[in-house]
Amino acid sequence: MFNSKTKSDETPNGSTTIIGAGTTITGDIESCGDIRIDGTLIGNLTGKAKVLIGADGYVEGAVKGKNADVLGKVTGQMDIKEVLQLRGKCNIDGDIYAGKLEVEPTATFNGRCHMGANVVELNVELATAVNQ
Repeated sequence: MFNSKTKSDETPNGSTTIIGAGTTITGDIESCGDIRIDGTLIGNLTGKAKVLIGADGYVEGAVKGKNADVLGKVTGQMDIKEVLQLRGKCNIDGDIYAGKLEVEPTATFNGRCHMGANVVELNVELATAVNQ
């Protein structure tokens, strides 16, 4: 009956943003709901819910989110608060900061990996301090 969440904290029901195959976006994207990239993003991606990079998806920039599934390619740092799944023939070139990491045998990852919820929060705090 009483809920501590405000409207701005809630993810819109059924709200998913899709960047389709064949689409290229240059610039940063910030999403409150789930987001799926099947095209190309040249810029940073910040999602407050689930981030999914499809098999044909490509992101050149930092990826931040609560949870993420990667089947495509990411060139840049990934900051995932809860669970990051590297699936299929995905290719990651960059450092990973994740609460938990799941890697399938066919995935490729080149970079450093830092795990644990406190590592993700510390990294975000450091990045905020450096940018100020």
